[in-house]
Amino acid sequence: MRGVLGKSRKMICSLLSQASVSPAYYYRSSPSIYKPKPSNRFSWGFLAPIPSPAIRVFCSKPGEVGGLMASSVQNQGSISYLTQREAAEVDETLMGPLGFSVDQLMELAGLSVATSIAEVYKPSEYNRVLAICGPGNNGGDGLVAARHLYHFGYKPFVCYPKRTQKPLYSGLVTQLESLSIPFLSVDELAMDLSKDFDILVDAMFGFSFHGAPRPPFDDLIKKLINLHYYEQAQRKSPVIVSVDIPSGWHVEEGDVGGAGIKPDMLVSLTAPKLCAKKFSGPHHFLGGRFVPPAIAEKYKLQLPQYPGMSMCVRIGKPPQIDISALRENYISPEFLEEQVEADPLDQFRKWFDDAMAANLKEPNAMALSTTGKDGKPHGSEIRALRAPAPNGILKKIWELFKLWLNFLKNFAFPSTKYDIHACYLSSSRMVLLKGVDKDGFVWFTNYESQKARQLSENPHAALLFYWDGLNRQVRVEGSVEKVSDEESEQYFHSRPRGSQLGAIVSKQSTVVPGRHVLHQQYKELEEKYSKESLIPKPKYWGGYRLKPDRFEFWQGQPSRLHDRLEYSPQETDGKQVWKIVRKGSKFSAGLKDASEWHGSGSLTWRLNRE
Repeated sequence: MRGVLGKSRKMICSLLSQASVSPAYYYRSSPSIYKPKPSNRFSWGFLAPIPSPAIRVFCSKPGEVGGLMASSVQNQGSISYLTQREAAEVDETLMGPLGFSVDQLMELAGLSVATSIAEVYKPSEYNRVLAICGPGNNGGDGLVAARHLYHFGYKPFVCYPKRTQKPLYSGLVTQLESLSIPFLSVDELAMDLSKDFDILVDAMFGFSFHGAPRPPFDDLIKKLINLHYYEQAQRKSPVIVSVDIPSGWHVEEGDVGGAGIKPDMLVSLTAPKLCAKKFSGPHHFLGGRFVPPAIAEKYKLQLPQYPGMSMCVRIGKPPQIDISALRENYISPEFLEEQVEADPLDQFRKWFDDAMAANLKEPNAMALSTTGKDGKPHGSEIRALRAPAPNGILKKIWELFKLWLNFLKNFAFPSTKYDIHACYLSSSRMVLLKGVDKDGFVWFTNYESQKARQLSENPHAALLFYWDGLNRQVRVEGSVEKVSDEESEQYFHSRPRGSQLGAIVSKQSTVVPGRHVLHQQYKELEEKYSKESLIPKPKYWGGYRLKPDRFEFWQGQPSRLHDRLEYSPQETDGKQVWKIVRKGSKFSAGLKDASEWHGSGSLTWRLNRE
């Protein structure tokens, strides 16, 4: 990318030897764990609308990236591919009449490369990165990418054998050195790079390069090519990420002869070059989100839409994934009994403040699980498959089961609550927490919805908060009651005017002929209340409060040895206190944790709760 600068003037390169830096010394000490300062933006008595936190575009949790970067899949056949001449002209236009500078474009390109890498290769599994940088702008992209990867939680190393003395590149080197990122000479690299690195960033040559690579880059390219043979020998090999053009490839014809680098990921910049059509690796991304409409129109570029605030977008279909192989090895501080608050509500506030300070998206989002009187989710009954009433031997087994349950309830475990409906499924949905105090957790909804009908039949529910960025979840169970009309009225009128109208229009859990019906009703209400400052709260809308009788705080840990601390009420010396016990991280090999049992209302958890 931006190779036109390299064509317009001859670069003066010098081979600078580097002092040997031991990677083991560089990374022998673990970074300290940053504990965010609790935020004061959360009202613990009654929640007003929560302002949107500052959006972290590139990182979703400490040590891991991916949240808002999630790429959309674009059809490869509908994307424009540039020839070498067209790519050069686009760069000339960007840095000519459109006023972009090379350092601006280089920063955006390097950031796109880093975010593309982080989209697929998580630092918990692919931590050691070697950026091999050439003397031109493509090498500058690699230097910028190395800096961003460091801040994303990776451990980058840089091989930059032919440095240019231009201030832009010298500044990039200084930035990396200030982060204590090691620069390795070619002689310091082993012949087999698979032993020392997990990711190899090929940032040697861009689209303006032509001819045969000269030393030492010819040798470096051979090292990358040899990795393909290690893979064929079923040896673990690092992944190769090529920046814009796989080094050694022809810009338009690709890997002529088929003996070149075979990257696992290609990050095209500005627009894919023709050689990208020959790329057969699993991950093709487009980066460099800076092409203005004037450029796209002039060159008739068909480029994909970048999702959200992402700096990269996937081109083509992602590879098939083995779902059973998906796993995350959580890295978190220990969560110990002596560190927790005695009152679970205080502990919840502490963790919620951490989630707010970490700028997680909607930290007040929670899964609400309810069950009706029949113990089944609404609409789950299929008449054609309804089981007949038990008879014969099955009827006797059922009667014995009820006798056994009665024995447990009255004699074996009299302090444990049993409900035969616990054997059935619940229904769940996401709602937003709008208040929490000593009396419990508050949310608002339509009183004619499915969850409201179930709560009227069975006033008990379970809540689940999941804060992915902190590797934490909190489960809360208890009885549910409606909040006062005054509290519902107060919150309703604190909402944006559009949300108030939406609450009136949307009849939750009812069949709607089409979205156009909702829009029509919304417009009619807008006109109806256009001259009124106060929109009346509908009688069928209000809040609920769950009064907790059990909490569980979960902190993800390596090797599935998660921390799970449960709070349950216990009477001591005539007083109700909270008992804290540590729970095992699994009940059986096939479950993530016990919430998978109890989340479905299983009786199994009830019998093993102590």
